[in-house]
Amino acid sequence: MRNTISETVTDVRHWNDKLFSIKTTRSPSYTFENGQFVMLGLEVDGKPVMRAYSIASANYEHELEFFSIKVPDGTLTSRLQHISVGDTLLLSTRPAGTLVVDNLLAGKHLYLLATGTGLAPFIGIIKDPTIYERFDKIIVVHSVRYISELAYQELITEQLPNNEYFGDLVGEKLIYYPTVTREPFKSPAHQQRITNLLPNNIIAEQTGLPPLSPTDDRFMLCGNQAMLDDTMDILDSMGFCKATSRQQGHYVTEQAFLSR
Repeated sequence: MRNTISETVTDVRHWNDKLFSIKTTRSPSYTFENGQFVMLGLEVDGKPVMRAYSIASANYEHELEFFSIKVPDGTLTSRLQHISVGDTLLLSTRPAGTLVVDNLLAGKHLYLLATGTGLAPFIGIIKDPTIYERFDKIIVVHSVRYISELAYQELITEQLPNNEYFGDLVGEKLIYYPTVTREPFKSPAHQQRITNLLPNNIIAEQTGLPPLSPTDDRFMLCGNQAMLDDTMDILDSMGFCKATSRQQGHYVTEQAFLSR
């Protein structure tokens, strides 16, 4: 089909009854920036059914990875969740997106704020060794409803710190801050929404970082629309400015996913 390529599924992981990840082959000529998205889909009745998915793999990896929610009556995910190794997926030929680090002003601390499957682009970003050269600290904040939705924990807390090439930098600079909002988890500070954590400087207090400041702190946001809208309002009120297509900013979102 025009403007699409076919890749083969190499692995499927079901995190729980609502979340799953897919890995596919990757053509050597297929390039992207960490944080970008593609249109991903299946051929249904002779026609492509495509939806936007952030790439969860790093741009140097030999496979492509995607993180998805299961929607029982979803046009695509109702089929995608039953995919198996060896099946074929369609991908758009040109990855795109604004959720890339180069859209941010230089700073000391990079906060990656995600709800649910919004974690996907940040997985690719924290696998990038150059990110640890650009920032003193990288803080991954992943907010979910239930503990079983905290996907990629082992990768973040065990595999990356033991990476033979840049594990020492990960151990020194990467901070993982999971939150669960609908069941008991760790402590009250880890049971709050991102929109409560930021204005009250709870993350900074819990991790030993200084209070949030437009001078030092940068943000990347990905998740549900309510979180994005409310978090942008909070950051704006604190003196942070959003990156645009024309200039870098203190925080960045995926413009293609925004409704405002």
